[in-house]
Amino acid sequence: MTTTNLTTTNTTTTTTTSVPAPAPAAEELQRPPAEVRYAAELAALRAGDTDHRPPGWQLSLRAARRFIVGDEEAGIGRKFVGDTALVERALVALATNRGLMLVGEPGTAKSLLSELISAAVSGDSTLIVQGGAATTEDQIKYSWNYALLVSEGPSQRSLVPAPMLSGMREGRLVRFEEITRCPLEVQDSLLSLLSERVVAVPELEGPDGMVFARQGFNVIATANTRDRGVNEMSAALKRRFNYETVFPISDLDIEIALVETEAKALLRRSGVTAAPDPEVLEVLVTTFRELRSGVGGHGAGTDRLSSVMSTAEAVSVAHAVGVRGWFLRGEPGNAADLVTCLAGTAAKDSPEDLARLRRYLEQRAAQRGGAQWQALHASRHLLAGR
Repeated sequence: MTTTNLTTTNTTTTTTTSVPAPAPAAEELQRPPAEVRYAAELAALRAGDTDHRPPGWQLSLRAARRFIVGDEEAGIGRKFVGDTALVERALVALATNRGLMLVGEPGTAKSLLSELISAAVSGDSTLIVQGGAATTEDQIKYSWNYALLVSEGPSQRSLVPAPMLSGMREGRLVRFEEITRCPLEVQDSLLSLLSERVVAVPELEGPDGMVFARQGFNVIATANTRDRGVNEMSAALKRRFNYETVFPISDLDIEIALVETEAKALLRRSGVTAAPDPEVLEVLVTTFRELRSGVGGHGAGTDRLSSVMSTAEAVSVAHAVGVRGWFLRGEPGNAADLVTCLAGTAAKDSPEDLARLRRYLEQRAAQRGGAQWQALHASRHLLAGR
C-alpha cells in the first residue's frame, strides 16, 4: 500500500485598492476657472436670487449682471471693466435662441466676458472649443473610442462627446473661442446646431441617433478683428448670432487699476510677494495706450505699433516686470525691466515695431516729467541687442 502525502499550500492574495489622487486646491492651479475663483459669490447670488430665471439658467439676468459688473452693497466685486449695457445685451441675447458673438481687438477681455457669463448662467465655463486651423468637426461635436468601436460597434459607451454634444445634453453654455480661425466647413458645422438645436449621430440607431438640446444650451463665440477676412463667416452662420463689439478701455485710471489688480494676482501665484510699483505701472499703461492709438501726450502724434498693445498684454508685461525684479534682485521691478519686457512684446509682429519703440523711448519718454519716465528714457540702450 502506497501512502501519498499531500501538502496544501494556502495562498493569500493581497488586493491593492488604488486611491485616486485628491483634486488640486484652487490655489494650486495656475488659472482656476471663474466658477472656482468666485464660488462664494456665485453661491451667495443663487441663495438670494428671487427673480425669474430663463429656463435652464442658474441665475436670473439681474443676478448674472451683478456677478459680472459687481455690486458693492452685496460684496460682489467687479470682474469685467466695460460697458454695463453691453453685458445686459449679451445676457438677453443668450436668453433667446440666438447665439452670442463677441468681436473686438485682441486683448479686450472677450474671452473673460464669455467665461464670466458661462459661470453665471451654467455654473460651468469649461465647455470650450478653441478655434484654429487644425480644429475639426470631431472636436466640436463628438468622436469615438476606437477600441470600443471595434469590439462592440457604435454604442453610447464608445461615443466620446465633444463640448457641443455635452452642452446640448446637459443644457449648458458652450464657448467657441476664435471661431474665425477655423476653416469655413468647420464653422458651418454649427448651422444645424444653432438652427434645429439637435446633433445627429447617424452611427447610432433609434432615439440615441438624435441628441436634442435641453433648456439652457447656447453658444458664445469670440472673434478678433485682426482675423477678419482670414476665414470670413458665411452669411447663414452670421444670422444665427447676435453681434456685440467689445472696445478697449477708454479711461486711463480705470485701465491702470485693472492692470494693477490683475498683475498682483498673477504675481502672488508666481510666488512674488512685492507689489508692483504704482509709478512703473502708470508708465507702462500710458506707453501701451499711446503705442496702441498712435497719439502721444497732449494729442501729439507718435508711432503706432502693429503688435497687439492691449490691456491683457499690459498685464502680461507687468507680471514679467515683477517676476524679473523679484527673482533677480529681490525688488518689485523698475523701468529698466519694463524696457526689456516691452521689447518682447514689440518684436512679435514686425521688425519695424522695435524701431518704432526705440523712437518712442528716445523722443516721447524724454519729454515726460517724473523719475520713472526719465529712467525709462535712460534705459533705452537695452534695446540695442534686440
